Amino acid sequence: MAVRTAQSKEAGRAPLPLTSRLDKWWIKPVLTVIVLGGFGLYSLWRAFENQFFEFGPYLTPFYSPEVPLEWELAGWKISPAFYILVFPLSFRLTCYYYRLAYYRAFFLDPPACAVSEPFPRKRYTGERRFPLILQNLHRFAFYAAAIFIVILSYDAIKAFFWEDGFHMGLGTLILIGNVLLLALYTFSCHSFSHLIGGRLDCYSCSLVSKTRHGIWKQVSFLNSRHSLYAWASLISVMVTDIYIRSVASGVIQDFRFF
Repeated sequence: MAVRTAQSKEAGRAPLPLTSRLDKWWIKPVLTVIVLGGFGLYSLWRAFENQFFEFGPYLTPFYSPEVPLEWELAGWKISPAFYILVFPLSFRLTCYYYRLAYYRAFFLDPPACAVSEPFPRKRYTGERRFPLILQNLHRFAFYAAAIFIVILSYDAIKAFFWEDGFHMGLGTLILIGNVLLLALYTFSCHSFSHLIGGRLDCYSCSLVSKTRHGIWKQVSFLNSRHSLYAWASLISVMVTDIYIRSVASGVIQDFRFF
């Protein structure tokens, strides 16, 4: 059971979260801050860098699809990565699992189960008011994420075709692995589960409903591992970008299998 936050005796000092838990509950939110925060900073840096995103047929997911469009704002060139990343980023930001993770890690709301909030609110409105009401756009962000799976699948296939023929390099395998993990994360989503099996009163009344029920069970199996796919795909996107940037900048050479 959580213990109510005690009022600090020292003026100006914020109360600390209190709990009767004896385990190291704080490790998970700290790791979330490190990984999610690190990914966010790295993504921002790469978007501003606006180079080393392509090598042969390899194209980093941060700059895919390759849009020949650059805007200028007050003399600054706006990288295409900014208006490409907004779509997959909106899917992750509104994801039910990620909301749980970053609400706890960044906003301490609450830091963990049975741990009191350091800054208790006078009134709780959930996600019914701005800006949190925008979290309800998750089901629409899913459609954009699904389109990006198609785009990244094309990039993975294209990675076999070089100017001098058909080849497979290490980057090819990384791109394939990345899109597979992203697909697992995207299609294990709660919104996709509802899209497949929702709004049905009877699963056995017709062939279509039986088919949807069968697909829904498979999606539900994936959904039980949604958090695992969320972290694995996040890491795979960064690894893919780091590898392509490294070979494009000449830091390393792409290893070719054939």
